[in-house]
Amino acid sequence: MMRLPRFSYRRPQTAAEAVAILAASGPDALVVAGGTDVYPNMKQRLLRPKVVVALRGIPGLGQIEYDDRQGLRLGSMVTLREIAEHQDIRRLYPALASAAESVSTPQLRTMGTIGGNVCLDTRCNYYNQDLDWREALGFCLKSGGDICRVARSSPTCRAINCSDTAPVLQAFGASIVVTGPHGERRVRLEDFYVDDGIQRWNKAADEIVTGIAVPPPAPGTRSVYLKLRSRSSVDFPLLGVALVAELDGRGVCRGAKMVLGAVAPRPLEITALAEALVGSRLDKAAIERAARAVFLAGKPLDNTIATISYRKRMLAVYARRAIAQIAAAA
Repeated sequence: MMRLPRFSYRRPQTAAEAVAILAASGPDALVVAGGTDVYPNMKQRLLRPKVVVALRGIPGLGQIEYDDRQGLRLGSMVTLREIAEHQDIRRLYPALASAAESVSTPQLRTMGTIGGNVCLDTRCNYYNQDLDWREALGFCLKSGGDICRVARSSPTCRAINCSDTAPVLQAFGASIVVTGPHGERRVRLEDFYVDDGIQRWNKAADEIVTGIAVPPPAPGTRSVYLKLRSRSSVDFPLLGVALVAELDGRGVCRGAKMVLGAVAPRPLEITALAEALVGSRLDKAAIERAARAVFLAGKPLDNTIATISYRKRMLAVYARRAIAQIAAAA
């Protein structure tokens, strides 16, 4: 049986109290939301905090609000199950509901939160192993070693971002609400993530994510999230494809944004996709241009259980499927 290491458990009643505990404890502290990823990582001795700061007791972090002017507001402690089942989200942000519903199992979606999924730790074949395995192989950069075993010449860790909801939220233009010693600040999702598997977020150690703001979708907006994984449930993505597109009444694309998950340390936006689709109907020629752009932009590395060549081919396959679903919905 794998046991948790010893730690002090703190349950603050306000965000300000949580921030104060983090500031006082320094690098020995760790924030936990639902705990579905943090506690298993602690059992594997990937994380060894002396102080665990739980956010579950803080009021106001579990609310979902929507209005046509401000858009969607999610407290960081809203569960993935609540997002998957919420009628406004299913109607206006269907890709977000689909992404939340694709995470792990029903039990873990009931515990797991949107804040925890957005701040999911990066993953890698060489890192997400037990202590004996990592010690026998030789520690990587993220485990305190001096080399990235995925890309040996890389000065930074290439563990990948495996959040299902992050690519969708980025495609919708969402922002993260971060609370720290100096109050709240908003960070665009594309600026929140860092292209480094160790320094993962644009967030100080004494800051916590308290909410997510998603702008209202424009008229004619369609969205889809597709997930490639080894099994139809439980598994982290080998590839996640989030697509948000705006179509006019004739089915012509007025705007498109595709963001990939599980191919880099941060969600990867395919900027060339808009050039391939905007101004065109989503016909076969447009879909092939877009799929080609995605294939060229995505560069998977050897950091999951699937081969590089297979994941590379699936970039174009899943891009085609996502665009075809948008076209069919229109």
